[in-house]
Amino acid sequence: MILPTPRGARLTGIDETVGSLLSAKAVRTRARMIFDAGKLGKLAHFSLHLDKLPDCAVYVAETIKQNYPTLKVPPHSRWRHLDANGHRWADRLGDRLSNDDHERARQRIELAVTSVLLDAGAGPQWKWRDPVTGRDFTRSEGLALASLEAFRDGVFSSDPAQPSRADAAGLSNVSAQRLAAAFQVRDDNPLLGLHGRITLMKRLGSAIEQHTNVYGTSPRVGGLFDHLRATARDSEVETSHILWLLLSTLGGVWPGRLVIDGVRLGDTWRHPAITVEGPTRGLMPFHKLSQWLAYSLIEPIDRGGLIVLNWDALTGLAEYRNGGLFIDMGVIVPRNPTLAATPLTPGQEPIVEWRALTVALLDEIASLVRAELGVTAQQMPLASILEGGTWAAGRRIAKEKRADGGPPLNIVSDGTVF
Repeated sequence: MILPTPRGARLTGIDETVGSLLSAKAVRTRARMIFDAGKLGKLAHFSLHLDKLPDCAVYVAETIKQNYPTLKVPPHSRWRHLDANGHRWADRLGDRLSNDDHERARQRIELAVTSVLLDAGAGPQWKWRDPVTGRDFTRSEGLALASLEAFRDGVFSSDPAQPSRADAAGLSNVSAQRLAAAFQVRDDNPLLGLHGRITLMKRLGSAIEQHTNVYGTSPRVGGLFDHLRATARDSEVETSHILWLLLSTLGGVWPGRLVIDGVRLGDTWRHPAITVEGPTRGLMPFHKLSQWLAYSLIEPIDRGGLIVLNWDALTGLAEYRNGGLFIDMGVIVPRNPTLAATPLTPGQEPIVEWRALTVALLDEIASLVRAELGVTAQQMPLASILEGGTWAAGRRIAKEKRADGGPPLNIVSDGTVF
């Protein structure tokens, strides 16, 4: 069992301990190692064309101005998708959402966690029809609204009197039939990775039950808020600490992943450009869904009365919208032209390489986008550039280049990474 470090504890260097991989710092540092190899032309699968990055930054800046003319861009989080149907997520929950600030924070954390963990690629055929508006939603927005429906209807709760919550018993016994119904899965509306999503929910229930010090003696996902309140100094919580808690307590939700020296490494894969010494040699962490979750917890934790510090400690997300942007704009170019059509799993070297380059390039492009818009890092942190810019621009150019708007690589997803 991996227990969280005390608040404020320093994470170790990149080549010292396996546990140091459970941090955004490790993601950023190691992605930079692969990026540096790419600048030297030493990567096997992709070449870097950094001369294309300024044009890419212009495209991202244009996308931000189209979507947010005032340049007031909210942070990247699941809450943007949960409001995608024109009705606020809170209105959908109605009187099932508590009026008590602390209980509401617990519920929001539970909604965010379940929704983010269910937010992997849906596939090109799936859609979700909103019973309120009759509109069809696909991909991330559709998955968000479907997960909201499941949360409202008590799919993750063991208490019928309190349906809109996620507790250990409810998650561990989640009904595959009820989850599939909430996501409107049918033979003519298949959802990619449905079994993987169900497994994640069950494993989430098991994980919080094993960490009652964080999630409570009657464990529920929202117990994380009470733990943060009890351990915060001056009501302040570091974003890196939130991520550490998620990675160190929920690592068991990811099936079939690397476990070294008892540390569950989650979204961590192998690449030969990581040439550090020791047991972490060759290991490249991403923690995409966990970081996406950390971004999405900032708002409920803040609204619950705590102050969340240092958002930019998190990295850009290594997923197919951000990564697709750089391929479609010619910044990352496959060395083998047939690579785009080759089915690839998350653990295969080309995907690891592409995702690492994506993380490093998001840091690189952020300053260029800010300069193009005439804003500072304080006015537009990385979380806002992801939300208004790179993610949206990646979707925009994908629609321009491909009829189905899908990624430029053929990713084989099990519903737990992308």
